[in-house]
Amino acid sequence: MALAPRTRPWHGIMVATALPLRDDLSIDYDAYADHVAWLIANGCDGVVPNGSLGEYQTLTDDERARVVRTAIDASGDGSRVMPGVAAYGSAESRRWADQAAEAGAGSVLLLPPNAYRADEATVLAHYAEVARSGVPVVAYNNPHDTKVDLTPGLLSRLHTQQSIVAVKEFSGDVRRVYEIAELAPGLDLLIGADDVLLELAVAGAVGWIAGYPNALPRVCADLYHAAVGGDLEVALPLYKSLHSLLRWDSKTEFVQAIKLSMDLAGRPGGPTRPPRRSLDPEQDTAVRAATEKALAEGHR
Repeated sequence: MALAPRTRPWHGIMVATALPLRDDLSIDYDAYADHVAWLIANGCDGVVPNGSLGEYQTLTDDERARVVRTAIDASGDGSRVMPGVAAYGSAESRRWADQAAEAGAGSVLLLPPNAYRADEATVLAHYAEVARSGVPVVAYNNPHDTKVDLTPGLLSRLHTQQSIVAVKEFSGDVRRVYEIAELAPGLDLLIGADDVLLELAVAGAVGWIAGYPNALPRVCADLYHAAVGGDLEVALPLYKSLHSLLRWDSKTEFVQAIKLSMDLAGRPGGPTRPPRRSLDPEQDTAVRAATEKALAEGHR
């Protein structure tokens, strides 16, 4: 099956990278660099450092900046890197976008204001400010955690004011993607949750900001390309086989779950920083069983 050309830096499989931590909770930058290069070598198009999966909320400013530089150096091509630039203040998000642009990143990922439930005027101003950095901005719609919903109508306004080029859709409501396409036909749709990959792929997604390729990049790449290519004979059995794992990407404990799967697959995952805690025994057993099943079926 011929792959669709990747014509924009935010297209394709952009892995929201987990951040390898040592037992003392310090960052293993060498392991992270190796992981970025390994993902790209195994069928992924790029990486998204400093997202929630990368535990950005727990990083110091120096750590956060170094993670971006490490990802860009390891990727060999800054256009393959989409740093998360979320912050409580618009000025801080703008500074992180400027840092990403100066480091050579091809795009950035931005949540709406999340210090409080922002109204539409505030959201519009927030994205306009960060867009002034000059780097393409991908909006991240996660109303579950931010309590701010980037509705199709609001996304259309953001696109019209040239503040965003794409949206990572994580609402879980697969019906709204058709309204987004109607109201903002030039806005690129990116799959934002692993467990709705097939539904959003067949609805016209041109990218996937992904979690589980951290552990199983090759099979996830096979699934994505079959899904966006409309090859349901390949995509549907893979999706069913992997879904018990993919749905962990939408759970509160997604960071711990994906890191555990990485450890089981021989990748550098490690612990998480507080306030995240280890999975409870029931969760640990479920993630282990789903991961070991996938590995036993030859998925890598």
